[in-house]
Amino acid sequence: MERKTAQEFDQELLYLYDYYVHGQIDRRTFLERAAKFAVGGLTALALLEMLNPHYAFAAEVPKDDQRVKSDYVKYPSPEGSGEMRGLFAKPAKATGKLPGVIVVHENRGLNPYIEDVARRVALAGFVAFAPDALYPLGGYPGTDDEGRTMQSKLDGKKITEDFVAATNFLHGYADCNGAIGVTGFCFGGGIANTLAWRLPNIVKASAPYYGGQPSAENTAKIKATMLIHYGELDTRINAGWPAYEAALKAAHVEYEAFIYPGVNHGFHNDTTPRYDKAAAELSWTRTIALFKRKLV
Repeated sequence: MERKTAQEFDQELLYLYDYYVHGQIDRRTFLERAAKFAVGGLTALALLEMLNPHYAFAAEVPKDDQRVKSDYVKYPSPEGSGEMRGLFAKPAKATGKLPGVIVVHENRGLNPYIEDVARRVALAGFVAFAPDALYPLGGYPGTDDEGRTMQSKLDGKKITEDFVAATNFLHGYADCNGAIGVTGFCFGGGIANTLAWRLPNIVKASAPYYGGQPSAENTAKIKATMLIHYGELDTRINAGWPAYEAALKAAHVEYEAFIYPGVNHGFHNDTTPRYDKAAAELSWTRTIALFKRKLV
């Protein structure tokens, strides 16, 4: 399938899709409301298929890339789901211990895009660990629609504890030197914010992408350097930014925030039309630079 761009769709349709993938409307409602955009022989279902992820586009660092060594690793989460699993990736020629980066998926489990991001982190010179919140239910099921449904059935508090446990696990892992950064996307951006205040003595740098913001009380606990990415058109998430920025300033947290002009929620995800190449590449360059500055 040919890669589509956000500019090929009406912005109202993109907002409808955002509501759908975040559970604010169901599939039937999306299709009903999307029908008015289905012109020129298209159907609402065809529009949905165009907007959904196509993971062939995400193979920036393929599974068989000889530069990266990766494997699934289990870890304990006694306060969460018990036993958990994630994708561990490191440079193939790594010698000695390296800084660690937790990579947190969206609201649909450890899909191929996030696995690819973990390998990108490893290629940049870190040990990366990408947990799968869906592991207690058998793991990412192969499609994002199923993944979202599965994740919505899990206990949110346990999910948070599973990522806290993953961060502690990576911090003490044999290949990691104990310096920890976090990045995450959408739901994962919220977790990247959360891990910064939950584990202030472990997380040294956090780069949340379009994630939900913590309360002022919890923001005050952050010791990490924060690098915060938003898309200008992502009004749903951006509504929480002014209060978050005020809390960061009040707590004297070291931070930078970038609102990328003209781009949507999910602009880093290179498997959907909401992907914006320029914003994704610039933000990723900034993220890796943060980790090299604060973790190495």
